[in-house]
Amino acid sequence: MVDASLSMPGEANGKNVRDIGFAAGIIAILSVFFLPIPAFFIDLGLAFSIALSVLILMVALWIQRPLDFSAFPTILLVATLLRLALNIATTRLILSHGSEGTTAAGYIIGGFSKLVMSGDFVIGLIVFAILMTVNFVVITKGATRIAEVGARFTLDAIPGKQMAIDADLSAGLIDEKQAQVRRRELEEESSFFGSMDGASKFVRGDAIAGLIILAVNIFGGIVIGVTRHDMPLSQASDVFTKLSVGDGLVSQIPSLIVSLAAALLVSKGGTRGTAEQTVLDQLIKYPRALYVAALLMVLLAVIPGLPMVPFLLLAAVFVVTANTIPKRIAEAEKREKAKREAAERQAEKEAKNSVKESLRSAEIELCLGKQLATKLLETHNELSHRVAKMRRKFAKQYGFIVPDIKLSDSLSIPAKSYQIKIHGTIVATYELKLGDMLVVIGDGRRPDLPFEETREPAFGMKALWISQAFTNEVRKENFVPVDIMSVLLTHLSEVIRSNLSQLLSYKDMRALLDQLGPDYKRLIDDLCPSQISYSGLQAVLKLLLAERISIRNLPLILEAVAEIAPHVRRSEQVVEHVRMRIAQQICGDLSENGVLKIMRLGQRWDLAFHQSLKRDGKGEVVEFDLDPAMVEQFSKEATRAIRDHLDKGEQFALVATPESRPYVRLVIERLFANLPVLSHLELARGLDIKVLGTIS
Repeated sequence: MVDASLSMPGEANGKNVRDIGFAAGIIAILSVFFLPIPAFFIDLGLAFSIALSVLILMVALWIQRPLDFSAFPTILLVATLLRLALNIATTRLILSHGSEGTTAAGYIIGGFSKLVMSGDFVIGLIVFAILMTVNFVVITKGATRIAEVGARFTLDAIPGKQMAIDADLSAGLIDEKQAQVRRRELEEESSFFGSMDGASKFVRGDAIAGLIILAVNIFGGIVIGVTRHDMPLSQASDVFTKLSVGDGLVSQIPSLIVSLAAALLVSKGGTRGTAEQTVLDQLIKYPRALYVAALLMVLLAVIPGLPMVPFLLLAAVFVVTANTIPKRIAEAEKREKAKREAAERQAEKEAKNSVKESLRSAEIELCLGKQLATKLLETHNELSHRVAKMRRKFAKQYGFIVPDIKLSDSLSIPAKSYQIKIHGTIVATYELKLGDMLVVIGDGRRPDLPFEETREPAFGMKALWISQAFTNEVRKENFVPVDIMSVLLTHLSEVIRSNLSQLLSYKDMRALLDQLGPDYKRLIDDLCPSQISYSGLQAVLKLLLAERISIRNLPLILEAVAEIAPHVRRSEQVVEHVRMRIAQQICGDLSENGVLKIMRLGQRWDLAFHQSLKRDGKGEVVEFDLDPAMVEQFSKEATRAIRDHLDKGEQFALVATPESRPYVRLVIERLFANLPVLSHLELARGLDIKVLGTIS
């Protein structure tokens, strides 16, 4: 606190000194209008005017955008005022002491008169006229027009830009602080271009004033020289014309430089970067244009009467530049890419070490024990390729892209085991036998080889671990050996398939909807949120995926939802209607060679489930009330009937009545999570139905 309090007076004093100094400078310029100034101070002021104009030009060349030089209108006014004050001071000296010679108004004016005019005032008049024409007619007039149009369009665009800022703020794309910065930049932009429109008039007026002052100096000087100093007319004309033209050149050169700076500033527009970047980089960006220009230079060089060396020299420069441009662009892109990659790696490293990252869990994670990780990392490329192939298969089969699968290792699990996590929760684990292969036998015979009995992790079928040394013997006995990577990936695939509903996020659903055509987007606009909310639509898709029903035919699903959504509110009721509409797809995915194998529920259990459904006054099912003893008995009978067929590797579906289907599924999924349960209304026409048996 003590240090801060001590430093504040010094900062305030420094600021006050600058304020007083700037004000004193303006007063000094104004005093030149009225007070006689010695020739030495005139030389000093003219040198300062030239230096100031060069400084203004350099800043205009090197700024990144016009708003970075927002003080330009004020600086232009001060520079113009300084030149006019010096013009008046030199006019006073020329008219009062011009008879003393060409150095009467200072050595700078005398030096310019000798350097530019070469002792002949006619040359000086011509040079001055050319400078006036270039400044007044070309540069100043063009800059004034650009500033006027820029100010008009900038002011007209302010309401739209303000609305865009408000829209971005409302959408959450920017925060309040960023919105304030953008609004401030918008205000500065409008003020700058409005000021530049007026400031360009300073340059135009300065050029006109310079022309009038020249005429006054020549005419008044000749009159004073002849009448007051008794000079011959020829001598008076020569001396005063040289002094006047020298004075005009000294004032018009800084004016020309400042006019050029103003033109560069207003012509830059919305382009970012220094003048060298915006002009040269764009001008030499296209090698073909340089080659064509070089060819034209060569043609001009061979035309009789034209000098050959300059054109050939320019052609060589163009060709060399055109050859080096692609290399420069490639190197620049390479550096930019390396810079981006380094920034991304740094950002990933920081994110990985941040506290927020520790709170974020991967949607799908495969965690390996140390020995297993070492074994599989030897074939990391193959593992990555097979995982990517599996994700493509899921996308094609189920209609959405499952999240990336994170691969990690851990010392906290057994060295030969792995864990599969969904949203950070362990949903499956298994221990592999390194150096062995898995042979799935089901209820079939066993090979006559040493083995260790186990259960295959993906489907729970009976299997054997057999050493890889017996691979040939296993194949000779018509068994199929499975390597540990295939076991792991099959298990992972089945776990993902069982958790598809958890992996369909709201963002994934919106991405799927955005990919639809315009007609279905209009259907979605009519449907959501007036008939069903987006979260409700997501719930419908998740319920379908929970029973492994693909959502790849999304347009048909949306049509089915649009049919039933105005009449029911519960997602479960919507799903049952959708299932009936896509029955052909469901049965087609479950059938083999056009044959759908099914197992019926049986009359006894159909009646038991029907009687357990409690209805309200409208006849809608509101409760499922089946006696626990009946549930236990049904589970035992279903297990006996279903297990035999599953152990044989058969693919079939359990069929129940439409009303009881969801509740039969509720019981069955706890016994056989992968067994599909259909209703009679979901059996598509045109399929051969093969009944495997009845639960009874």
